Amino acid sequence: MKKRILLVEDEKHLAETIKLNLEIDDFHPIVVHDGLSAITKFKEQRFDMVILDIMIPNIDGIAVCENIRLHDVNVPILFLSAKSSAEDRVLGLKKGGDDYLTKPFNLEELMLRVHKLIERNDDNAKKIAATEYIFGDNYVNFVSYEARGNQGTFSLTKKEALLLKLLIENKNEVVSREKILQTVWGYSVYPSTRTIDNFILAFRKYFEPDPKNPMYFKSLRGVGYKFVE
Repeated sequence: MKKRILLVEDEKHLAETIKLNLEIDDFHPIVVHDGLSAITKFKEQRFDMVILDIMIPNIDGIAVCENIRLHDVNVPILFLSAKSSAEDRVLGLKKGGDDYLTKPFNLEELMLRVHKLIERNDDNAKKIAATEYIFGDNYVNFVSYEARGNQGTFSLTKKEALLLKLLIENKNEVVSREKILQTVWGYSVYPSTRTIDNFILAFRKYFEPDPKNPMYFKSLRGVGYKFVE
């Protein structure tokens, strides 16, 4: 499905040029020429990004951005403006913009920024979506720390949830002991303890059909640990 972009630009010739370039890059642009129409259109439809001129009729781009942020804190907003001072750029970013491009600009640079913002937003959406995970008959929520396993529903500790998420995000790959201690515990010097082993044993007790013959949580002596699915 094509990404939908709300383009708010009162210079009609420039708006048409940007629209054409967006269509060439396989986006679906919707063009409006004033602030009031921008707010109305954003409330009526779903957009993956907003390209927003600041000096537009009725309601300026800064106010439009603030209004959009009341309804959607995640949609990427790229400001276009003839105002090039550091103060103007800072104001735009403070009011909710994700990027700021001054006029006149290079169309290739504009398209590169559009692609980067769309990709970053898609990556963030994936991370937000990855708050829950199901494997076998097991369930874990990495935000609430709620889990379901062999003995029904229970709560993980924060460290257990962090370690479990790290292993699952790297499923079928070995995660070194050093990486785990640095990522989950924040250690820069690695103590010679059986801390991680104890956590892996706990995971087996929680989630493995047969804890003595684990299928999900593997320890590789001298290498690290792996979640297998």
